Amino acid sequence: MENIRTASFDDLKALTEVESMCFPAAEAASEEDFRKRLEVYPNHFYLLFEDDILVSFVNGMTTDNANLEDEMYSKAEMHNENGCWQMIFGVNTIPSKRRMGYAEKLIKYAIEQAKNEKRKGVVLTCKEPLIHYYAKFGFINEGLSKSTHGNAKWYQMRLTF
Repeated sequence: MENIRTASFDDLKALTEVESMCFPAAEAASEEDFRKRLEVYPNHFYLLFEDDILVSFVNGMTTDNANLEDEMYSKAEMHNENGCWQMIFGVNTIPSKRRMGYAEKLIKYAIEQAKNEKRKGVVLTCKEPLIHYYAKFGFINEGLSKSTHGNAKWYQMRLTF
């Protein structure tokens, strides 16, 4: 049975484990990064469980800054609960549960939450092969991001309401 909820400190270990399965070490958030984020904005973590096992999650801060900047990943204090943009730092699904619609459910959930919270929209960065995936949710490719996170090439995607 599926269940979507926000995060708590009890989820710290599972979040870190799933993140390490989904991103290379240079890009993955550390346990300490997640600890800082959970202290400041646990209600902006959307977790999907199947039979009490974390299979997918989305997380990110809200801010008035219109662009996702690398320092946001490590500086949870940049979060502004009344910020007009919902940033998405990561969309994670454990490898054995991919292509089953879990990430899609959580992305739609995050978008709906941002709308309900009267944000201007949602911003994320992705690698080139995923541009088409996020476009199906209405995200527009704004081109190469200034991000150098993990020494990768990122594209900024924006969904404006």
